[in-house]
Amino acid sequence: MFQTVREMDGSNHSGVSEFLLLGLSESPEHQRVLFWMFLSMYLVTVVGNVLIILAISFDPRLHTPMYFFLANLSFTDLFFVTNTIPKMLVSLQSQNKVISYAGCLTQLYFLVSLVALDNLILATMAYDRYVAICHPLHYTTVMSPGLCILLLTLCWTLSIFYGLTHTLLMTRVTFCGSQKIHYIFCEMYVLLRLACSNTQVNHTVLIATGSFIFLAPLGFMIMSYVWIVRAILRIPSASSKYKAFSTCASHLAVVSLFYGTLCMVYLQPLKTYSMKDSVATVMYAVVTPMMNPFIYSLRNKDIHGALGRLLLGKAFQRLT
Repeated sequence: MFQTVREMDGSNHSGVSEFLLLGLSESPEHQRVLFWMFLSMYLVTVVGNVLIILAISFDPRLHTPMYFFLANLSFTDLFFVTNTIPKMLVSLQSQNKVISYAGCLTQLYFLVSLVALDNLILATMAYDRYVAICHPLHYTTVMSPGLCILLLTLCWTLSIFYGLTHTLLMTRVTFCGSQKIHYIFCEMYVLLRLACSNTQVNHTVLIATGSFIFLAPLGFMIMSYVWIVRAILRIPSASSKYKAFSTCASHLAVVSLFYGTLCMVYLQPLKTYSMKDSVATVMYAVVTPMMNPFIYSLRNKDIHGALGRLLLGKAFQRLT
């Protein structure tokens, strides 16, 4: 029957012009609570990541490879939440749940691309820590500005290609049933479950490319930290061991939070994907970008100092 509907339509068009983003709850009381909760989280995320970017940009002491990648991670998280949360807040406040087909695919593209970019930057930061701890005498030579820019360009290129691949494949999917999305944004698995055409190619490509974009960097990060731990254990001084490990602790915490929530959602067959995974999706789409600035600045004296100089400098300018 679905094939007949598609043939009558005479094209590969999806058959829909819009979707309804119903969110996590249709109860007005719950929606009010969700609106203020997500608004608060969004504002905290924006302020936290903007402060990290400004502190690193304006403080020459932080113009090092580690903080260069951290600033780009903050920019990615800032762009990531701005892609999804403002639309969700408008839906919760105005009760207008409609998102156009083009708007949905645009949101999907940036969502997929930025998740991949986040992951690749974390892998690059792991390499930076490996060189700094395992080869400290060659760190300045190896992590040159040219290499840092090359690694970041590679991260952006791979993530853009990854996002385009899945977005273009999604344009071939036919939607001719319910257009209701019981979710907070246009997410890959949710859209595939709404499809009435064969999505085997989408799912196969998702698993294959996901293994390359996510599992390969994860394996690299694990191996990097195996070498890092071995190098730290060979350091004779206890204080030097603590200092070396403290430079990696924040990165390890962010990686654990990122992969822990991501694996809960995507490392499963499409047919088992259900609404219970919405909690995990909110974790990696909202909570993780909000927590990253706090994790990286909590015990980082360099960030503390840069933020203090930035805020005190702005306050002094206002007074004068």
